[in-house]
Amino acid sequence: MNKTQTILIALLILCIAFFVFWQKMSFSKEVLKIEIIGPEKASVGEEIEYIVKFKNNGTIRLENPELIFEFPEGSIIDGGRIKRKTSEELQGDIYPGQERTVSFKTIFLGKENDVKTVKAIISFQPKDLKTRNETMTTFTTILGQVSINFSLDVPPETISGKAFSFRINYSSSVNYPLKDISFMIQYPNGFEFLYSQPKGMENTQWDLPVLNEAQSGRIEISGILSGEPQEQKVFKAQMGIWQDGKFVILKDSTKSIGVSSPNLYIMQKINNSYNYVASVGDQLHYEIFFRNLNENPVTDLVIIARLEGTSLDFNSIKTLDGKSQPGDNSIIWEPQNIPSLQFLESGQEGKVEFWVDVKKDWTMKTLADKNPTIKNKIMINTSRQEFLTKIETALSGRQNVYFEDKYFDNSGPHPLEAYKKTYFTVEWIANNTHNDIGEAVMKTVLPDNVVYENKIWPEGVDLVFDEATRELVWNIGTIDAGSGSLKQSKICGFQLSVTPQTTEQDIILLGSAQISGLDQWADKNLTVKTDIVYGETNR
Repeated sequence: MNKTQTILIALLILCIAFFVFWQKMSFSKEVLKIEIIGPEKASVGEEIEYIVKFKNNGTIRLENPELIFEFPEGSIIDGGRIKRKTSEELQGDIYPGQERTVSFKTIFLGKENDVKTVKAIISFQPKDLKTRNETMTTFTTILGQVSINFSLDVPPETISGKAFSFRINYSSSVNYPLKDISFMIQYPNGFEFLYSQPKGMENTQWDLPVLNEAQSGRIEISGILSGEPQEQKVFKAQMGIWQDGKFVILKDSTKSIGVSSPNLYIMQKINNSYNYVASVGDQLHYEIFFRNLNENPVTDLVIIARLEGTSLDFNSIKTLDGKSQPGDNSIIWEPQNIPSLQFLESGQEGKVEFWVDVKKDWTMKTLADKNPTIKNKIMINTSRQEFLTKIETALSGRQNVYFEDKYFDNSGPHPLEAYKKTYFTVEWIANNTHNDIGEAVMKTVLPDNVVYENKIWPEGVDLVFDEATRELVWNIGTIDAGSGSLKQSKICGFQLSVTPQTTEQDIILLGSAQISGLDQWADKNLTVKTDIVYGETNR
């Protein structure tokens, strides 16, 4: 045998050995069959169950199996979108011929016709092999009709430079409470935001903690749209849920609005202000101004002002030249007795006026009355304009003094006696009517003869006493609308003591306390004061 033949035989032996080794170490992934069984179609809010079925079709034991099941974005499931099952949870090694199943449940969020794909991966180690193998499969579910109504209610046309209102309407028929809902809107160029009800975040986002089945609501937005005549402006709105920091869209709506040139410029003042904020018990003096923007005169104008708002006393309406029936919410001015309505030159301006009262005893009946407004819809022939006036909340504070035990043990004489110490409890109460109050603070300066005993109720309340200035400050924070009526009042208690040097004159236990905060709807700082509290003596 020559050298060449020897080399060829050696190579052949190596090839055979490698083939035998490769055959031993390799493993067909098809031996483990895996499939996902689930619905091909599903509705938003419907609970879905996926069953992962896997079977060992080979002759080798599959050791230490592990399963990873991955849900797509927009899945509601505890503990994250990726689920892992250990070998123990899968009942250990999979013997030849064995079949097992594992189930996973979720609820999908998304738009109609969204494609949701789940994935299952099983990794394992064939007996006597050191390497791990894995088998993967997927399953696709298509979302059907979303049981949520969502629409933009936008007028077909508005006048350039004129304020108008539109609405976002929503309701849910999903048999599941949808949490962390947000409504987003994208405005067209030329839109100037004025206000919204309720108030949103950066005027483009409104959050709803939970939307229950059969629940509905609306968001009303007012603004001014400017543009060229016949130009179409597009508003885009989305409704969705925040999940893992991402916004999952459930519904969207797009509407266009036409822009036209105004024939008349319409503006109103209330109590000599273009941006007046009303209060309960106010008398409102309305002045309606109108100017002819045409090149030609206009004649025979009729003005109708229609008021809306449960806070108004329609029986109090007074007008000089207009007509109004008692209890009616409309006032009409006709051209017979008003020259500017009979004939208005190009560029000329006219004015009408009226008075109406805000009810003195108007209070919230439900939380739906929060953030109240007064709306005035003005129509002058074919021209229309709408104005919204906000009503500020009524913030109030009260100081109650208790000589009997209240929150703390009190002692000492009452009525007060000279040179004898008396302990007493002060209860501060903060109430609020129509709008949420933020940055609320209540404070007073303690009289020199009164001692702060450093006892506070409830525990953890933010009450601070400055010994140098003798100022006592309660940092309340937020006072919800309806506090004291529909909701519990904000309450803080603390203990003081006093040792009178004389009882020949009134003893001041507490000076007037001041409570202040920001009306978050009216965007107005409010401040009110309480009465002084005197101690009773035997004189």
